[in-house]
Amino acid sequence: MKSTILFFLFWGICFAAFAQRVTVNGKVTDQNGKPVPFANVYVKNTTNGASANSEGDYSLAFQPGQYDLQFRAVGYKQATHHVDLQANTTLNITLSAELYELKAVTINGNGEDPAYAIIRKAIKKRKAHLSEVKAYTCEVYIKGLQKLLSAPKKFMGFDIQKAGKEIDLDSNRRGIVYLSESESKLSYQYPGQLHEEMISSKFSGSNQMFSFNRASDAKVNFYENFQNWSGLSNRPLVSPISDNALFYYRYKLLGTSVENGVTINKIKVTPRRTHDPCFDGIIYIIDNSWRIYALDLQITSRANINFVDTLRINQQFMPVDDTWVQSSNKFEFGGGLLGFRLKGYFVSVYKDYDLHPVFRKHEFNELLHIPPKVNKNDTDYWNKSRPLPLTNEERADYQKKEILAKKRESKPYLDSLDKETNKVTPVGLMLTGVNVIKRYKREFFHLDPLLPSFQFNTVEGPVLNYGFTLRKQLDTNTNKVIGFGGKVRYGFSDHLINANANALIPVGDFYLNVSGGSEMADLNNLAPISSLFNSVYTLFERENYLKLYQKQFASATLSGRIAGGWQASAIVEYANRKWVPNTNNYSFFHPDHHEFTSNNPLTPDQDIPLFPENQSFKVTLRTTYDFSNKYETYPFGRRYLPSDYPTIGLTFTKGFKNIFGSDVDYDLLSADISKKDISLGVYGRTSFFVGAGKFLNANALYFPDYKQFSGNQILFYQNNINSFLLLDYYRFSTYKEYIEGHIEHNFSGFITNKIPLIRKLKLQEIVDFNYLATPELHNYYELGFGVQYLTFRVMYGTSFNSGGNIKNGVRIGVSF
Repeated sequence: MKSTILFFLFWGICFAAFAQRVTVNGKVTDQNGKPVPFANVYVKNTTNGASANSEGDYSLAFQPGQYDLQFRAVGYKQATHHVDLQANTTLNITLSAELYELKAVTINGNGEDPAYAIIRKAIKKRKAHLSEVKAYTCEVYIKGLQKLLSAPKKFMGFDIQKAGKEIDLDSNRRGIVYLSESESKLSYQYPGQLHEEMISSKFSGSNQMFSFNRASDAKVNFYENFQNWSGLSNRPLVSPISDNALFYYRYKLLGTSVENGVTINKIKVTPRRTHDPCFDGIIYIIDNSWRIYALDLQITSRANINFVDTLRINQQFMPVDDTWVQSSNKFEFGGGLLGFRLKGYFVSVYKDYDLHPVFRKHEFNELLHIPPKVNKNDTDYWNKSRPLPLTNEERADYQKKEILAKKRESKPYLDSLDKETNKVTPVGLMLTGVNVIKRYKREFFHLDPLLPSFQFNTVEGPVLNYGFTLRKQLDTNTNKVIGFGGKVRYGFSDHLINANANALIPVGDFYLNVSGGSEMADLNNLAPISSLFNSVYTLFERENYLKLYQKQFASATLSGRIAGGWQASAIVEYANRKWVPNTNNYSFFHPDHHEFTSNNPLTPDQDIPLFPENQSFKVTLRTTYDFSNKYETYPFGRRYLPSDYPTIGLTFTKGFKNIFGSDVDYDLLSADISKKDISLGVYGRTSFFVGAGKFLNANALYFPDYKQFSGNQILFYQNNINSFLLLDYYRFSTYKEYIEGHIEHNFSGFITNKIPLIRKLKLQEIVDFNYLATPELHNYYELGFGVQYLTFRVMYGTSFNSGGNIKNGVRIGVSF
């Protein structure tokens, strides 16, 4: 009984202590009374603190007691105030501009600014500071805000004015389009190992979504030589204290000041060349230790960044034990595209560092963990926990969209959206397809558009190839879906009807795809030419590249992830295969020296059957491994991340004779290794693919069983890492052995950014080398040179076989 009384007494005292927390809040302004946005507020000699918001307002909650509060902002003199907190207190702070004195300095014979000597020392200490903190944990609060400043009334047929009402934009299509907060625990272990556990998430306008804020994304370390911000810049951005920074930057010492006994050097950094991937602004270096105290840098469209005109980054650091750690990080950006203008920011506040943590085994295999209920904390929770107060605009946005969020989850609202979305329009019927969405039931039905369903080839003549898909998400807590689809195909010249259906079924962590029916299949199982491009070339150029055969089949595929970076698939297929001749000789035009070829790629002048009608029963097993177990965990499951290492693959195909009357008997074993986007710093990135294989047994097989290659003979090509620029689609398929290699280097604008006017196009230089060897082909290789913009590229290629030039040509491709 006594123990029970003591238990409740203990928890009663704890609750009372928690309930007695008091708040200190106020506004941080400069000497002119203007707000100092995002000033840091910390308890002296701790990492417990907060940040002011964009209007200079701050708020901190403590147990009653005495505290020394330090107020810091880049460019201002630090202020320390002693407070005795026994009740809620308002404390307004005025920060004075920091005075940086430029004392008498000695300039060497070359007239070099003294900033260079400081920067050289900072560069020399860069690696030491990079590895100084071996491990830590901390709590990170992030707030992200994006505001639409202007937008067109309509965009590509989409009514922006009408859609804006759903997200509370004003009549001029302006307002907040993204507002979200998150709290995370961030764990770090040198070198570069991160684990983030999201503790809470708030998303304006939705009670179901999770914040896109990521502490791991906001972690920017200028002790690294380069900042690789994919998407924002084609090139890695050079740090002002990187090993080769003196080649990229100019420096000027603006003065020094002393704060808490520490001498701080204020240095202006400027790119030597405006087009280089460099920052400009101010960096603060501590004397003697030569570490970063703070920085205020920006990069603009002059450096050919994408999507934004200006990106500004502000970082502040604070001492912990014998080192310094990041206390805050702020990104501000603004820009526009296609009539849309946007601005916003992401602010991160770090606190409660532990420099001697104990980690679980394999903790850093998981980079991010978002538990299912982190978005369920209410307004009271956030009012007590957020270290950065909301502005009036942000508070109003939450309140308005909270009402909208509840409305959007209701069945009547979702049904009303479905009614609007599911309207059949002439454009949809002909060009984009008909969609029937049932959001409440998580169902999606799609009918193919009519116009792309019409094709033309010399085997079938005019073709109608029409299909549908049906997909249903099984529940809201997973991303698993069940799907069903089908196609009906009719050739108006050969009068053949083909129809097939498929079903996608989740089986544990794997997916089972079952399909069957009949189809007109490409003789090259890699399908390197699309039906659309073949139709265009057939009708306009009188060149029929696509070669087809009829296949009646039943197949089943089981695929998925076995563990970590290990994936596997198994395919079982039975097929009756029949070669078919050309039945149509029509084209719109008849260019000189252009004549149709037969449907036999090995005898283009004669429609001789390529193979007799046959039956095939085969099993294909494939496995890949990428040497990485890195993943992110979401409420709906895991998402595995790309590996830093190459992916190796092994494939075995066995053709079984006499099973269900099968005529084939062969064994093909192949292996491959590949890696995309290997960073070479400012010199761009490299991708490669190498594959080799051998038919261990080729007793009985037909052309569809041969090893095929991703060739190309037309202007447009599939820009995959294992694609050739100029190789014939069919002629060099083999039933013996092969080795192929592809290497591509993207210079990421290293050359074009040095050329006036051209640099404004943001072009990336591409160099390709492709190689193929078979017993029949010997040594075939290609060289390609070109440029790329976003995902579109133009290449010029030339090919050789055993030293002799075969073909040259221009190619246009799209990378995915």
